[in-house]
Amino acid sequence: MPVQRAAAWSWRLLLIAAALVVGGAAIAYLKLVVVPVAVALLLTVLLQPVSTFLQRRARFSRAAAAGTSVVGLVVVVLGLLVLAGRSVVLGIADLWEQAQEGLDTLVDWLSTGPLGLSTENLESWIAQARETAADNSDTLVAGALHATVTIGHVLAGTVIALFCTFFFLHDGRTIWSWVVGLLPRGSREHVHQAGRRGMVTLGAYTRTQILVAAVDAVGIGIGAAILQVPLAFPLAILVFLGSFVPVVGAVVTGAVAVLVALVTHGPVVALVMLAVVLGVQQLEGHVLQPFLMGHAVSLHPVAVLLSVAVGSFAAGILGALFAVPVVAVLNTVVLYLHGHDKFPQLGHDDHVILRPHGHPAVDRAVSQLVEAEALSGPRTGDDALGAEPATGDDRGAATDLDDAR
Repeated sequence: MPVQRAAAWSWRLLLIAAALVVGGAAIAYLKLVVVPVAVALLLTVLLQPVSTFLQRRARFSRAAAAGTSVVGLVVVVLGLLVLAGRSVVLGIADLWEQAQEGLDTLVDWLSTGPLGLSTENLESWIAQARETAADNSDTLVAGALHATVTIGHVLAGTVIALFCTFFFLHDGRTIWSWVVGLLPRGSREHVHQAGRRGMVTLGAYTRTQILVAAVDAVGIGIGAAILQVPLAFPLAILVFLGSFVPVVGAVVTGAVAVLVALVTHGPVVALVMLAVVLGVQQLEGHVLQPFLMGHAVSLHPVAVLLSVAVGSFAAGILGALFAVPVVAVLNTVVLYLHGHDKFPQLGHDDHVILRPHGHPAVDRAVSQLVEAEALSGPRTGDDALGAEPATGDDRGAATDLDDAR
């Protein structure tokens, strides 16, 4: 008996693992479409309150509200990028000069400090690095071409994401009804209710993550500005974007701020900047993440960390970015399907609109029969179509209205 149970569980686990592998391979193959659609879902739950406000308060039509929301998002993002780019262009020259001075100081310390490296050794290493770069020029050119292709993919993905966001805001209910309508009729209502709760979780995650990222960016940006670290505003934007990768993103972007402080103002200011970054991280880790994010997605910090680790290992930066929302939505959906409703206040009064029940083969056969009847002329007698009503036991028959209730 134990062997039979182990065998039964083994083939089931192998089947689940095979399905996950096939699904992961399909997603990886179609990532240029899947990733923009996933981004569009995040943007939709973020912009849905704005679109609803425009429809109810400003009396916009649904299309106008969706279009205004998407255009407003594009304007805000482009404005931030322009401001950050302008700051980078104005400050990069001074930062480059200070970096060169810092490099010269480092080389002088290596030659006169405790390591006692000779100038000849340093020059030979620099020359060797230049020769290596020259020998791998083809690789560098190929990398540049690959970067160009990647930029093209990013632009195409951006267009797809904005296009999908508009139609998710405009016809999201219709699209969802179509998707649910593909499922067996007995499971449609359960999937619809689980999907509603999954979208609530996704919206809570998105809004909470924006708040956490804003706190990180403001804290580190103000610290950099007080310490007169160059490019404080672009660094704040970098921290804001990096904070969307939980646990890891803010640490990496904060390290960039510390590095800039080290290059421009020396080790003392860098240590102070490091203290600022660590203070902001402690605020996020001990206050914002447990109370806000934990309440929003109901995931333990260990689950968040493991999700980010697995996502980054499987799909790099994109995997780390989408790991937590995917796990949070799956957690909500699976718990609901197993009888645990995290959002009972949503109720069950919202029902998905089902398509009329019908079978394509039967409908086609009936239409052909009617057409043949019309071509052959009216029949008389017992063989006439519909001459006598059909009789029989109709117990167990279901109508469309019965299925919809």
